[in-house]
Amino acid sequence: MKSLYEELNGSYVSVGDVRIPALVSTDTDYEIGFWGQRHKEYLKGNHRVIYYNLLTQGKLNSYLHDIDIRAKEQYDLLVKQFAESQGVTEQLKTENQLLWVQMMNNVIHQTREVIYTDIIHEY
Repeated sequence: MKSLYEELNGSYVSVGDVRIPALVSTDTDYEIGFWGQRHKEYLKGNHRVIYYNLLTQGKLNSYLHDIDIRAKEQYDLLVKQFAESQGVTEQLKTENQLLWVQMMNNVIHQTREVIYTDIIHEY
């Protein structure tokens, strides 16, 4: 009878009379940024099965890296689009810095909500 770990393509190494899971990571050592860390915490808290499956398969780090890259790209694009659509310009920055900061804070807040909804909490 196969264990669940073996059914998920896991293998064991015999050490004396004991068999232990061969947890050799095939995942590369990517740096995980802000968005990847947020998604990791979301998975750990809300989708533990998915989190542990990715972890035991050695795919968690590359998965989180891909999420991080995707979120960064979308964040940069949305900040630019929201700023343009709401009239946040360099001219406004020179004329009324306080208003510009308030409007940019609003743009950043809106963008973060979209990223959290569309990417970070996608499961």
